[in-house]
Formats: sequence, C-alpha cells, structure tokens
Amino acid sequence: MFPYPLLHRNELIRQMNNLGKSNTPFFFLLDFMAQNGYIIKNQDLDDQYIRFQLSDESFSNQEKSTKNSFNFQWNIHPVNFDEYQLKFHFVMENIRCGNSFLLNLTQPTEVSTNLNLLELYELSVSKYKLWLKDLFTVFSPETFIKIEDGIISTFPMKGTIDASVANAEDVILNDFKEQAEHATIVDLMRNDLSMVAEKVEVKKYRYIDKIITNQNELFQTSSEITGELPENYCCYLGNIIISMLPAGSISGAPKSKTLEIIREIEGYDRGFYTGIFGQYDGKNLDSAVLIRFIEQKNGQMIFKSGGGITSNSEVLKEYREMLEKVYVPIY
Repeated sequence: MFPYPLLHRNELIRQMNNLGKSNTPFFFLLDFMAQNGYIIKNQDLDDQYIRFQLSDESFSNQEKSTKNSFNFQWNIHPVNFDEYQLKFHFVMENIRCGNSFLLNLTQPTEVSTNLNLLELYELSVSKYKLWLKDLFTVFSPETFIKIEDGIISTFPMKGTIDASVANAEDVILNDFKEQAEHATIVDLMRNDLSMVAEKVEVKKYRYIDKIITNQNELFQTSSEITGELPENYCCYLGNIIISMLPAGSISGAPKSKTLEIIREIEGYDRGFYTGIFGQYDGKNLDSAVLIRFIEQKNGQMIFKSGGGITSNSEVLKEYREMLEKVYVPIY
C-alpha cells in the first residue's frame, strides 16, 4: 500500500506555499487536472515506494539494475486504426467548428514485456524519470517549468519525427502543420507564464532534441520561454504551479474548451498521465511533464501516448506518431 496521503487541490496549494515560504525541500506529484497529488518532504521520501531523477541529477535515489537489458522484450497492442479514426474525426469536427485550434489526443496501448516497472525505470535513460511502486513509471523528455534565482522557464515540446527519415531535421522544421502546432503551444505557454511572471520572452524557438529509444531514434522540437518572478515567489509556489496546469503542450488551445473535448472523446481517465512531478530544493525548482508513461492496472501494463491535432493533421500520420511514442529509452 502506498504510504503517502493523496491530497486534494486546495491542500496541495497550501502545503506547497508553506514549504516554499520556509525554504523546505520537497517532492511533488500532481495529476493531469491538478485536482489530486502528493507533497512529500525530502526527509520523508522512501525509495521502497518512490524513486525519481531530475534533469541535472541534483537529486536521485536511483539504483542501477543488474538485469541484462539485451534480453529486453517489448510488444505493443494499441487501439485499432478504425477506433482511433473515429476519435480523430470527432476532434477535427470540433476544430472546424472553432471549438479548438489544437487538441492533444491520447490513447492507451497495452504493452507486454519481460521487465517489471522498477526494472523499466532503472534501465531507462531519460532526462526525467519517476517510479511509484506497483502504480506507474515515467521516462519523460519534457521539462514543465524550472525556477532558478527567480527566473521561471518553460520548455514546450511539440513535433516528432523518426530520425531515420531522409533530411528529418529539415522535414520537421519546414512542415507547415508542425510549425502551426508549435507556434500555438508557444503562444499558449507564453500566456500561462505571463499570469505569474513579468518580462516574459521566447529565448529560443524550435530547437531539436534527439531521443534514443529501444526501437529507433526520434527528433523532437522544443522552445524555451522565460520570465521574472516576484521576490517573494517562494511563498506562492503552489499558486504559481497549479495556475499553469494542465500544461498547454499536452492539452491544447483554447485550454478550457479543449479540455472539455478531451474528456468527452478520449474514453478514459488520464489520472497522473500528463500531470507533472518535480522537486523544490529550498531555493530552485525543477519539474517534468508526465509523458512516456507506463501504468500497471490489474496485472496489465498500459502505455499512454498521443499527439497534437490541428486543422492540417492527417489521421494516418497522427496514428503513427502516437505509436512511435510507445517506447522505452533502453539501449
């Protein structure tokens, strides 16, 4: 049984504010809609139940696995194309009606493997990693926000392509659909940051990261947006973080109406998938979006993945992108 109490939205905000005010280091984990989550002081973390690693590895209670990764087995059993196509057309109809400009459509994929959740966590190589005993594991390439010396930064990630495609970097950077999708998310995240910070600006626009998986290599495009927080921001960490959720890169725009469509069409509860996790070290903060997510439910492992749908989307390409993201970074 997981030993930490599940907290609700108001209590999450209260505890984060209080711990920030007292400069007390803590771990946090929030679900997609920021309605439920965990706040755990560093001194109370138990690696029998929870392990995580941040981007700069400033904190990690990870242990190396002795299991041979070369024996790794991985098979996927996704929703069929016809089922996905029905959901895609529903989204496109809402886009045509002006209810959304961009919607992140996700679906669950059953996976079978010879590794358990902890072994998947230990063997994977990723910017951010998280494991909760008997619940889920995450190996996320996407930062949500960082706070360093009063500067808040966010790094929306939108746009994925198989790196083996001829001239893959040029293809994704010049793809009109990908350009429009990325611009929409950057604008949304810039607005979100403006709610809590001043002097918000796009520092770096559409740069490419390479991600190595157990199947192939992927290129993904990201941007960097920064702003200046008020001097007493530590006293309002809960308000700052939760006011920006759900994250724009895994919901869409306009956010409120798009969330209604997501709840109607996806057919399952995202739970902690596409939520966030991170750590406040008493001064600075680092956090990640909970993508590349494997959940364990009734003995079955479920991998949740998806992508952004716009008016220029093509159903087969979107379906393939969703499946390309069903991977683990073990190599």
